Amino acid sequence: MPVVIRQTTPFAGQKPGTSGLRKKVTVFQQPHYLENFVQSIFDSLTDYAGATLVLGGDGRYFNREAIQVILRMAAANGFGRVMVGRGGILSTPAVSCIIRKHRTYGGIILSASHNPGGPTEDFGIKYNIGAGGPAPEKVTEAIHSRTQAISAYRIVEGGEPIDIDRLGTQTLDGMAVDIVDPVADYAELMAELFDFAAIRSLFASGFKIRYDAMHAVTGPYAKAILEGLLGAPSGSVVNAVPLPDFGGGHPDPNLVHAHDLVAAMSGADAPDFGAASDGDGDRNMILGRDFYVTPSDSLAVLAANAPLAPGYARGLAGVARSMPTSQAVDRVARELGIPFFETPTGWKFFGNLLDAGKATLCGEESFGTGSDHVREKDGLWAVLLWLNILARRKEPVDAIVRGHWARFGRNYYSRHDYEGVDAAAAERLMAGLRARLGSLPGTALAGLVLSAADDFSYTDPVDGSVSSQQGIRLLFDDGSRIVYRLSGTGTEGATLRVYIERFDLDRHDRDTQEALADLIALARDVADIEGHTGRSEPTVIT
Repeated sequence: MPVVIRQTTPFAGQKPGTSGLRKKVTVFQQPHYLENFVQSIFDSLTDYAGATLVLGGDGRYFNREAIQVILRMAAANGFGRVMVGRGGILSTPAVSCIIRKHRTYGGIILSASHNPGGPTEDFGIKYNIGAGGPAPEKVTEAIHSRTQAISAYRIVEGGEPIDIDRLGTQTLDGMAVDIVDPVADYAELMAELFDFAAIRSLFASGFKIRYDAMHAVTGPYAKAILEGLLGAPSGSVVNAVPLPDFGGGHPDPNLVHAHDLVAAMSGADAPDFGAASDGDGDRNMILGRDFYVTPSDSLAVLAANAPLAPGYARGLAGVARSMPTSQAVDRVARELGIPFFETPTGWKFFGNLLDAGKATLCGEESFGTGSDHVREKDGLWAVLLWLNILARRKEPVDAIVRGHWARFGRNYYSRHDYEGVDAAAAERLMAGLRARLGSLPGTALAGLVLSAADDFSYTDPVDGSVSSQQGIRLLFDDGSRIVYRLSGTGTEGATLRVYIERFDLDRHDRDTQEALADLIALARDVADIEGHTGRSEPTVIT
């Protein structure tokens, strides 16, 4: 089969970021578009001749077609071997697991994370380095720069497509293509970290779980581990078959998009434990019976109880959270006498801390939690750690969280998302806030004294790199916070995220939105959200 060098022209890729390139499927289907980006990845790497690459995705629309293209380009560019998840399926944490276990050169993940899938919806591609984590800025910047200058790409043409549904090794122009069980290596790692015997006993006692895979990638993993290895009753995992359009749903595990799970967890006959994961398997939502655990509280509870699991029995080296995530885990770290780190949003910042041994557990308020077992956030891992804790403590979810609040106090916390707003209007809102930062501290707002206001900047304690303009923070003298940040995870417009937080040592039974009502109103007024965006209410509240 001949290697063909196709002439092409540069294209307008998106700005560098660990989420890679996310666009509508129809954009990726344009002639040469996917090929240009893949070649830009390869052109930005060095010394990979004969090396092994991992390849897989969340099963969304265009996943299978993209894999065939990437395999032909990997062969043409000199890779010696590609490991592909059977059916093209690999969760994002499983890709990291395989990269690390088999010491491969790196991996390509095909996913748009928690974004919808289908012929008119979203697709994405990103590169993970040999440590298993998202590519650092120097790599993503090199890829982005290359997309602006690319003039040709290399691809093998002719011959039959690789049968990605058949386990075993096939060849493509001299390159080995190993179709592997997507679950095996990941399940083996989970068995090393958690007390599977205790969790089996928990299920054997009559404990019920409902895990909603949202027709996304974690279905096969959850079926194999929860129902297979751990003995959860058949049917505990619902929506378990990955579908190209995620069954017409939005694979984002939050109170809005996982509404069926929320409803199923209400009432005396509800399961004891509920959970969901997102499109590519790196996010999680945790529920008890009639009880929602916020991602920030989940991180804090996991940090306080992690030594109950064998993989963390020696304790934690440290914990890290993204800046918008609530300060609940900070209080746990102080009591445990371990370091805690506040980073910008983005798992790559955690990766440096994990690689350096400075942190063991990490988390983001956007339903992402993980540890040093891989270099990505990991939804099913978080579920298994919760199950390990429940098996050892023999208390229901709500009792564990309420006990945590009694010990550490409660951080009332909520995120208000304004999705799909005009990008220019959102930028003007942020610019207006930045222009006022110096004049805000010392003023009394809604009965609270604003003690500081800044645009968060982070100096990495490992490599010394500086990341600026990571989100505007309004910090009040009682520990309350309002944070404004623009998110880049969508494919249309901009998403303005507003985070509101208040700490209460004594009162733990208030409704979150009521407890934060004055701060929520203040957050809208200070930034004039409606004036800039035309939105009087957020799209999603979590």
